[in-house]
Amino acid sequence: MYESSINDRYVDEIVQLLRDGGVVIYPTDSYYAIGCDALNNRAVERVCKIKDINPARQRLSMVCSGISQASEYARIDNDAFRILRANLPGPFTFVLPASPRLAKAFKGRKEAGVRVPDSAVARRLAEELGNPLLSTSAIWDDALPDELEHPDEVIMHFEHQVDAFVDAGDAQARPTAIIDLSDSSSPEILREGYQAIKDN
Repeated sequence: MYESSINDRYVDEIVQLLRDGGVVIYPTDSYYAIGCDALNNRAVERVCKIKDINPARQRLSMVCSGISQASEYARIDNDAFRILRANLPGPFTFVLPASPRLAKAFKGRKEAGVRVPDSAVARRLAEELGNPLLSTSAIWDDALPDELEHPDEVIMHFEHQVDAFVDAGDAQARPTAIIDLSDSSSPEILREGYQAIKDN
């Protein structure tokens, strides 16, 4: 399924799988991502187990269809909204104060990462699901850069751990920037990405 030709039937099948607690690999504007319904506690636990993430210690990120959906699950003030509007969709993760609407794995966390990737497939999945996808890059410790670009290599590594794989061809496989907007009047770049952030 490619950005220029999204198959509605495939989208419906993936979204139903997500609603049923499934875990999928899907394209973004950087690496392929492992995702699930961010409101499904059991599915969130599965993703954390696959990537050996401790949700009590590591920040969890969600992929949203747009800023409007993100605002339902993270608190976005005027300064943060201005920065998000100037940069999204795009290869950025913005750290924002978390909303209590998120799954149990997010509970107790004061912040969450928000992504609206420049990938029509990723945004469409979040839109049709009706809420964000918990998302983490489909990468592994000893992976070579070339392996992370190729869908065949990614699925070979994760095929027995996920329920579906959305093949959208080669990925860009480049890290996104992470920007802390928990104090939106003083944004902090936690990780440089392959694209520079715009401030307005």
